[in-house]
Amino acid sequence: MKKVAVLLADGFEEIEALTAVDLLRRAHVYVDTVSITEESMVYGAHGINIQTEDLFDEVNFAEFDMVVLPGGMPGTAHLGEHEGVRNVIRDFAETGKYVGAICAAPSILGEMGLLKGKRATCYPEFEDRLMGAVVAKVPVVQDGNLITSRGLGTAIEFALKLIEVLTDRSKADDVADSIIYLR
Repeated sequence: MKKVAVLLADGFEEIEALTAVDLLRRAHVYVDTVSITEESMVYGAHGINIQTEDLFDEVNFAEFDMVVLPGGMPGTAHLGEHEGVRNVIRDFAETGKYVGAICAAPSILGEMGLLKGKRATCYPEFEDRLMGAVVAKVPVVQDGNLITSRGLGTAIEFALKLIEVLTDRSKADDVADSIIYLR
């Protein structure tokens, strides 16, 4: 079974995070919500608080196939400032494991130099932080093992792309059909 870690920091965008968690679980992908704070309760940008399954230091990321970074502010800033998160992102990117980032979170990849020469997308106000990327103004972009998306309004399409790369297009289509999402 494929395994995904969704990293949560105080100020995360709730819909972006929970849409990925929900749809991946509907596709029978194992999802672990991981707090990068010292507490398992993480506070969303819009007052929706989430009890995570694990704390960052408790997780063996070598067991995972993908890490997902939701956007939101100041959640994205907190993710980007966390040395352990940066190490996991770099390790996944360099070893061919998947990294998914939506909204402002692709800016972390850009600032780390991981998008040079790659196609990527993000929330429009953060496009200047996609250092060296070929910026695409489309809902979701996959370039190799990096998957980026523009924001809250693209959260379902982003989650379906994550399902597709971890399983197959048929499973993503099945989940889309089950939630009455018209592609």
